[in-house]
Amino acid sequence: MPNSVRAGNLKDPEIADLFFKEDPEKLFTDLREIGHGSFGAVYFAQDARTNDVVAIKKMSYSGKQSTEKWQDIIKEVKFLRRIKHPNSIEYKGCYLREHTAWLVMEYCLGSASDLLEVHKKPLQEVEIAAITHGALQGLAYLHSHNMIHRDIKAGNVLLTEPGQVKLADFGSASIACPANSFVGTPYWMAPEVILAMDEGQYDGKVDIWSLGITCIELAERKPPLFNMNAMSALYHIAQNESPTLQSSEWTDYFRNFVDSCLQKIPQDRPNSEELLKHAFVQRQRSESVLIDLINRTKDAVRELDNLQYRKMKKILFQEAHNGPTTEAQDDEEEPEHSVSRTGTVNSVGSSQSIPSMSISASSQSS
Repeated sequence: MPNSVRAGNLKDPEIADLFFKEDPEKLFTDLREIGHGSFGAVYFAQDARTNDVVAIKKMSYSGKQSTEKWQDIIKEVKFLRRIKHPNSIEYKGCYLREHTAWLVMEYCLGSASDLLEVHKKPLQEVEIAAITHGALQGLAYLHSHNMIHRDIKAGNVLLTEPGQVKLADFGSASIACPANSFVGTPYWMAPEVILAMDEGQYDGKVDIWSLGITCIELAERKPPLFNMNAMSALYHIAQNESPTLQSSEWTDYFRNFVDSCLQKIPQDRPNSEELLKHAFVQRQRSESVLIDLINRTKDAVRELDNLQYRKMKKILFQEAHNGPTTEAQDDEEEPEHSVSRTGTVNSVGSSQSIPSMSISASSQSS
């Protein structure tokens, strides 16, 4: 194994430059776990220098497959350093301590999946439109720079306290386009990703398919085929007709948007820039749609029973730190964050979306 690839090796100046030299345990306090996955855990924390709230994703690179883990960390850090957009999670830096990388990012209240978990019912169409619009703007930015997210789902679409939509969890992302790896979360995976090993390459339109599945998830509380095991679902996605919205209550605008995203043949599927012009996301709506949804979610979290409250109280963390906002608030304090129920974990985001049940033929290939 080349020395430069060995886990934790910083002799290569380009690799060393990816990481801050300070000890993160001296910089960040009040760590509270808000999510976890196969790579490690995500924490709510405070920056002792500024008193700002941040999210920290800890990724170990010790033990089995340490080299692969280290390469995954380098890949994700390089990706995060390249992106800067209002609808992508803000990256603040990475530190190393005791064979663990600390990826520090802006703190979000929770994911769209968390909202479903708290309310136990689908979102309203206008709320889905607002979330989808923000996610699309983030995707249009990535795609314009030849990058592909490859793991779009409600658990990786986060909301901030002021109601901004942020794409998160770039652990499966590709800096190269087209790409050909079998990467993503099964139920949200585009047909051409499933078939890539046999049939070649794909581009950013795989994210559009996943966004269409995410719309159904927000409208029906789970993605299509969720009652199947993952392998059966993959076969079904590749071989059968595209799913559609089941209920007749949704508008034709929403139905058409979802149908457009879920065109089986990639060439027939609109790209992110084209979909930004679609009536579903362009229709007039109140600017407070997402803030109202967040406040309603906070109120709902306070009413949860003890077991569910322990799981979801992270949605109140930031509020407890900042103090209540002017609009709504009981005397109770607690944080703002959330949990995903999709069999995957959030990584940078509820405030963080932890990498979920991704399947990857090669985490290093494009």
